[in-house]
Formats: sequence, structure tokens, C-alpha cells
Amino acid sequence: MNATLTTTLRGLVAALTCLLVLGACSPLDQFGKGEATKATTEETAAPEQEKFVSQFTRDGTYQSHVDVDGVDFVYTIWPTKSTPRTNEWYPRGSKFFSFTFTAYDLHRELRDKFKTKRKVYLGNIRVTSTTATTSGAVETPYLLDEEASRITFDPEPVKSRMGMLVTAPKGAFELRNQQIGELAKDTIGLTLVFEASVRIQRSAGSKRYDTEVIRQEVPIAIFASDTPTVASEIPINAN
Repeated sequence: MNATLTTTLRGLVAALTCLLVLGACSPLDQFGKGEATKATTEETAAPEQEKFVSQFTRDGTYQSHVDVDGVDFVYTIWPTKSTPRTNEWYPRGSKFFSFTFTAYDLHRELRDKFKTKRKVYLGNIRVTSTTATTSGAVETPYLLDEEASRITFDPEPVKSRMGMLVTAPKGAFELRNQQIGELAKDTIGLTLVFEASVRIQRSAGSKRYDTEVIRQEVPIAIFASDTPTVASEIPINAN
């Protein structure tokens, strides 16, 4: 009788072992692992548009600060009233932006007398552009290369032989309602590159100046749509 019980117990153990082995290697378990991998892949995959990160598009404006020897150079770029909704900038139709450029002497307080601050003069302003597309094709939809004092919004900027004064609060460069035209249908974004050629006074009252180029890149997202970007009925000189 004991021998029979022993034989029976051995049979039960063998059967359970077989079930466990089969369960560990079953097609159902394999399928479950495959689904988990697939789900992870889908969650981490990002649409093409999300790969083009743009503070300008997200916030509706962009401001950068570039510090050169204690002088803060500030670019401010924003969409004009013509096309203010940056999440509706599409490949078709024109898109408009404005920008300013100015300098602050960080060695002085904002309300210090202007004569105690270093002067900064802006000579040439250059802006180039490059598009990003799903096909890899590249366009240059916007280009500017001009003497700043000739095109700034202020009709009477403070000028010298070195350019126009951009030290705040007496001077600033401003350009309004700049147009970005039609783009390729698969455009997902473009990058504007700003380059300002400046001369920085070494100290207040000094006749010696250092030459610098202040550069800033500004990505702008473009959203897929067959609808043209809609421009408001705003005069061309609106900001």
C-alpha cells in the first residue's frame, strides 16, 4: 500500500512539473510579451511635428539674452496682428513676424545716467532661414541683409559712422511685419538665424570699441494643413 501511494505521488509531481513547463513556454505567454513591447514602441514614437520644438510657437513670442562682456543683447520676436495664432501657421499662405534688437549695460543700473553706460552701435543686420521637411528638401523662405539704420522702424535713429545706437533706453532696432511666404507642403518647421554686427564701447566715454556678431537661432513650427494661413485684415505696418 505504501508503495502504491508513493507511485501515485510521483505521478502527481511529474504531471505538475509538465504543466508548469508548458505554461512557461506557452504561445499565450509569448503573445503577452509581444504586446507589451509593441505598446512601449507606440508610446515612445513621436509624430514628426513634435520633433520640431519651438518656444516661439508654444508661447506666441520668443526672447533671448546673449551676454558679451557684461552687455546683455536682447532679441525679441513675435507674430504680428496679421497672423497672430502661431498654432495655425501652415505651409500655404503668408506668415508675418516682427522683431527688435537692443543692448543693456549690465555694469550699470537701469536708472543710472545714460552717459555712464557703454554705447553699442548696430551696423548690419542679417537674417537667414532654413526649412525642415519630411522629404529632406530645404528652402530659404526669408532673407534679410541690410544696414540697420536704413530699415529700422524709427525714422530718426541715433547714428554715427559705426551704425545706429542700440543701447537701452536711448536706442533700439525694430523691424515690423516681415513676411514668410508659401512653403513646401511637407514643411514641419523653419529656423530663422539672426546675426547682428555690433560695436561695443570698452568703457563709458571711451573711443575704443570691440566688434562682435550677436547670433541667435529661432525655430518656428509649421503645421500640416491644406488650408492657407489666414491673414487678418490689418494694415501692412501693423506690429
